[in-house]
Amino acid sequence: MVEEAAWEHAAAPEDFTDEQRRIADMVRSFREDVVAPAYDRLEAPDYGLARRLLRQMGELGLLAAELPEEDGGLGLGQTTAALIAETLAPSTSFALSALAHTGIGMLPVAFFGTPAQKAAYLPQLASGERAAAYCLTEPEAGSDAQGLKTSAARSVDGSHYVLNGSKQYITNAGFADQFVVYAKIDGQPFSAFLLDRSTPGFSVGPEERMMGIRGMSTCSLKMENAIVPADRLLGDAHHGSRIAFNILNFGRFKLGAACVGMMKEAVRLSAAYAASRRQFGKPIASFPLIGAKLAEMNTLVYVTESMVYRTAGYLDGATSRLRGAGGRAAAERLGEFAIECSINKVFASEALDAVADHAVQIHGGSGYAHGSPIERLYRDSRVNRIFEGTNEINRLRIPTTLLKRGIKGEIPLLARAEEAQEEILKPLQISRPSPEPLAREAAIVSALKKVFLLSGGLALQKYGLRLEREQELVAVLADVMIDVYALESAVLRTRKTWERRGPEAAALAARMTALFADKAVERSARRTRTLLAAVDKGESLRVQLAVLKKLLRFEPADAVGLRRAIAGEVVAAGGYVK
Repeated sequence: MVEEAAWEHAAAPEDFTDEQRRIADMVRSFREDVVAPAYDRLEAPDYGLARRLLRQMGELGLLAAELPEEDGGLGLGQTTAALIAETLAPSTSFALSALAHTGIGMLPVAFFGTPAQKAAYLPQLASGERAAAYCLTEPEAGSDAQGLKTSAARSVDGSHYVLNGSKQYITNAGFADQFVVYAKIDGQPFSAFLLDRSTPGFSVGPEERMMGIRGMSTCSLKMENAIVPADRLLGDAHHGSRIAFNILNFGRFKLGAACVGMMKEAVRLSAAYAASRRQFGKPIASFPLIGAKLAEMNTLVYVTESMVYRTAGYLDGATSRLRGAGGRAAAERLGEFAIECSINKVFASEALDAVADHAVQIHGGSGYAHGSPIERLYRDSRVNRIFEGTNEINRLRIPTTLLKRGIKGEIPLLARAEEAQEEILKPLQISRPSPEPLAREAAIVSALKKVFLLSGGLALQKYGLRLEREQELVAVLADVMIDVYALESAVLRTRKTWERRGPEAAALAARMTALFADKAVERSARRTRTLLAAVDKGESLRVQLAVLKKLLRFEPADAVGLRRAIAGEVVAAGGYVK
């Protein structure tokens, strides 16, 4: 939000190594040949089958992909982890079980465990012999994690802790062997503990019946004087939030990658159906309104994919500079990308819902029929806006985290806001069209950053640090930030393709980027007007609205022509095309 990004430094799917492509092919074969034929049995549900499939993933080395090498893992990094998540994702329920195991289940031990804890747990988790679960949510503490009630009392001799409390909506709980449980010692900020399924006083409740992801185990937990040895305290006492929230960043990031995989599957199924379904004597794919949906779906996949793998590049760059520094240092360094991880989660989950909705509409009655692949994908998509912190909570985190960093002087946010204010007061300069590729879209990115800085500055002037309480306004700022990051990711990736492979190779990507850019302008203008009307009145408001109009004065692209061109390529390819 405070500086321009260079396309040369933006990671993209076109940068995948041969090894990463081979791993993706292996995951795809596993999903199509082994998991897909078992979808109905998994949704029955059959957790014994889920465990066997998890073990097979362990035998393939996939469960150890992102574990640090010093802990017996493959150390393949976040780009590869995201690619595995994306490729496995169309298996929805099983994919989410596996990703919960490898991510929020295993990584707390990998990053924060003692050598003895790592030796005791990681080998069997990486092989799939044991399954893991992450236990933070409680009946009275969901988004407000600090309000959890589960207590831990240390014994007089210091040999163990006694835990009492309950957890709910715990993924993998029905078959997990190891649980990372968060509890408060003596009412202090919460700590993290490692519990085994056989822990005395620990019990797992019945399966919850969910609207979707029916093949994924979700249960409540109860601790009634559960005896936990003192050496099962994970990390430092009273610093469980450091573990919980850093690990959730990984979960949010990988959830974004999984959404990309589900979106690609929806585009594939929809393109195939539209090409084969005939009405009025011709395939419905030939009708412009169906084509427009395919174009919008494909564009959302492209933008989300661009964002996810750009973020993966940042995460891999951060960890590569920390080789040998230890897992805790790596996890906390990656915490610096909490904003990007939240943006990925919010944008990807909402893009997936939009794509899934278009897919049902294209399929018509057959998409609404129980048991169809699109019906399953549609109901399974909805939970992603709730998982890993609701989208509302993540929206509140995005701008407030940025603001706090600016106040601390970690980034020049306030200085950039002042510069934007000075610049907008200058007379409007008539600029000539730039010969640079994607010049209009890059200019839109720059303008949206100024919109954020100016509107955010006005809100901060009025409310100060109380701005956090004005949730509707914070959400507006979050949405502008999300659109900036999404559009900029697409611009950087498309420009990279243009520079390296030429304008013809980048033609489709350029069309999708232009189409998304206009949507971002429309959304940001509408939302920012809402914010301005809440913080200003009268003549001053009219001035601010004029400034907004001046900043976002862009000639629109031919959306009809763009959608028709994109749709033609989607139908010809029979699925997602970039």
